Amino acid sequence: MSTAVPAPRQHRPGSATLRSLTEILYGHRFDQDHRVWQNLLADPQFAFADLDHDAAVQRAYHRLALVNAEIDDVAAFASDVHRITALHEWMGPRDAALTAVAGIHYNLFLGSLLDLEPAGRRDLAEFTDLRRVGVFLCTEAAHGNSAADLETTAVHNPATGGFVLHTPHPGARKFMPNTGPAGGAKTGLVAARLLVDGTDQGVYLFFTPLRDRTAVLPGITVEALPQASTAAVDHSLTTFQHVLLAPDALVGAVLRDGAPSGAPGSLRKRFLRSIGRVTTGKLCMSGCGVGAARTAVNSAVRYAHTRHTTGLDPGVTVPLFAHRGHHARLIEAVVATYAATLLHRYAVDRWAAATAADHDEVDRLVAVVKGWTTWRARDVVRECRERTGAVGLLRVNGLADLAASLEGPVTAEGDNLVIWTKAAAEMVFGHAVPAGTGQAADLSRPLSLQGLLADVERLWQQRARTRLRDRTHPGALPRWNNTVSCALELVDAYAHRLAGEVLLAAVDRAGDPTASILLREVHRLFALGRIAAHSGDLLATGRLTAEQVTGLPDLREAAIAALQPWAATLADGFALDDAFARGPLTGHRTGALTASR
Repeated sequence: MSTAVPAPRQHRPGSATLRSLTEILYGHRFDQDHRVWQNLLADPQFAFADLDHDAAVQRAYHRLALVNAEIDDVAAFASDVHRITALHEWMGPRDAALTAVAGIHYNLFLGSLLDLEPAGRRDLAEFTDLRRVGVFLCTEAAHGNSAADLETTAVHNPATGGFVLHTPHPGARKFMPNTGPAGGAKTGLVAARLLVDGTDQGVYLFFTPLRDRTAVLPGITVEALPQASTAAVDHSLTTFQHVLLAPDALVGAVLRDGAPSGAPGSLRKRFLRSIGRVTTGKLCMSGCGVGAARTAVNSAVRYAHTRHTTGLDPGVTVPLFAHRGHHARLIEAVVATYAATLLHRYAVDRWAAATAADHDEVDRLVAVVKGWTTWRARDVVRECRERTGAVGLLRVNGLADLAASLEGPVTAEGDNLVIWTKAAAEMVFGHAVPAGTGQAADLSRPLSLQGLLADVERLWQQRARTRLRDRTHPGALPRWNNTVSCALELVDAYAHRLAGEVLLAAVDRAGDPTASILLREVHRLFALGRIAAHSGDLLATGRLTAEQVTGLPDLREAAIAALQPWAATLADGFALDDAFARGPLTGHRTGALTASR
């Protein structure tokens, strides 16, 4: 089979190449996991409307009911990481507020109950029917990424068998949960420190009714937070003043002889077990990122093919995409989006299949992928917005809001830099980089390109190890400060190497020869960009020759030129029709600007 990029043809939605690209991007479960949200977003109730904050908050809960009506078995849905992340991929780019409340209700609230308690222990019908909305209250005003040190207490009352939930000071108020009046009756899972006879038993979740349809319940105070720039959600500060809870409020454990039965030995493990659904939440945030990137690329590439501008010949106009200065950046965005989507898909599959033996490794993988995909998505969205000019600033077109909404996934379920720093600390010595081949690099061979990505990863790990062993910096923090920059580069290199691997694996899985060739070119451009960024190190270590380094710009130009005629086909592989993308970019509600000059 020829590996040359074929001449482009007009590809319609039913073509083998497009079907193959879509299956590669979404897996074989497209109809099962994704089609329902693609169809729902075509409903007029999901059309763009410029609402004030309070109305947008109310709309999020109204749309949550529409989402819930499409789910056949809510409990099964909340337990299926593929389905719940697919929801975030589609809803995230369209309505960040809806996505936030849906993720909290299905993943953090229902998912935690389903994971931590035996089936049938608690009647969940009012939550699966959405007669009550589930909320998750973990972080506190003084404890965000340090939530393991949270100070909300749940004191066991031996006389009643129940608990007294209390906020001891303002710094312990629950920060950011959606406990406002929008959405009606709500119940929360409140992370609190269990105290039994004065002994700290660790952090557990407590099933806590918060409000009925008209008001908060006694002993609970909810203060609305200022409006966030990311999404219109009823973010609040929530305080508990000696709130009495029933004996069955304790989630995932039963008190016996003054201690929770079946609890892990250490307090840290008890905390991590209680918030275990945060890992799935990271994958949900990654889903928001890749969904936003696909949306932005789809709009910008379509626009660049239909918007005309001056060509170099007098009196001749050409599509924006004809200009290398324009299309090169968009092709890089297409490539980044394919890499991020496939890396996200890989992480979801790994987490779904994780066992006790590889749990910690996969948990770290999820954290790395969450940071990498959401950061890449933010870069892609900003690039695509700029490539659409002033039209891309109009909110009706959906691009302007994407950049702001991505700040939520970057921060939610663990700030990216913080979770990467944790991964970096583990990977300095607790991570094996694939061994090098010892062969001279051949920039025409995909496996050789992958070898160079591994070389970059190995180099940063060696640097981090050397710095951590440097005893001229006394004390743990100074030594880590001397190490962390290199360790974070290691994490980034690991993510890039994995992204390259999943792109290359997709080449072999493609059922269509043209799709396979295109994916090989996508991998080539992705790898060459990473290699060029580290060509100095690769030259210094003998992995590249001076001639190869000087030839890298030409190789990248050739890869861009090969993909230029196929960029629209690659974007069409995202399966985003006009209904999803809010239609062609427009200058006002009824007049299209896509063909203007």
